[in-house]
Amino acid sequence: MLGAVPTATAVLAQDAKPELANKLDPNAKEIDEPVLKAATAVKEEDGKYLDKDGHPTFHITNDGKKVDWYTYSGYRRYHAECHVCHGPDGMGSTYAPVLKDSLKRLSYEEFYGILAGGRQNHTAGNESVMPAFGDNKNVMCYANDLYVYLRARAAGAWGRARPGEKEEKPESAKTAEKECLGG
Repeated sequence: MLGAVPTATAVLAQDAKPELANKLDPNAKEIDEPVLKAATAVKEEDGKYLDKDGHPTFHITNDGKKVDWYTYSGYRRYHAECHVCHGPDGMGSTYAPVLKDSLKRLSYEEFYGILAGGRQNHTAGNESVMPAFGDNKNVMCYANDLYVYLRARAAGAWGRARPGEKEEKPESAKTAEKECLGG
């Protein structure tokens, strides 16, 4: 008879860390009321939602299950271009910041500037570099979409999950994409 096969140890509920579980639960939402209030859509233009300052924002309906096109597109673009460094769902990594938290304090203009021009941080002997994506059409053609998705994450309006239901892609988005990508 062969030796006993090792078995995995079960994690008991009393040993679990709820803060970690919430970060891993795709449906958990950590609502940040001031960020959510600032991100409230007050205007809609052909499927694009804008806040009181005219900046792009998200629009989530159907009891939190349906997102606007730009939030969905931002999710897709983020996971195609950004998650390698910044972790899934904007949760950060050992060498790149938690973007869902960064969007709580960065203005739209600051976000766009960092995305296009890059950034270097020097803190307590640690150096981090965000590369410039100003020449990368796969990023810059969707900069607003990335902002909208990360803003929804920052506000706690969208959890750690792929959007299932989404609004149809607006004609203006199709036209802008074609013009930006050159096709």
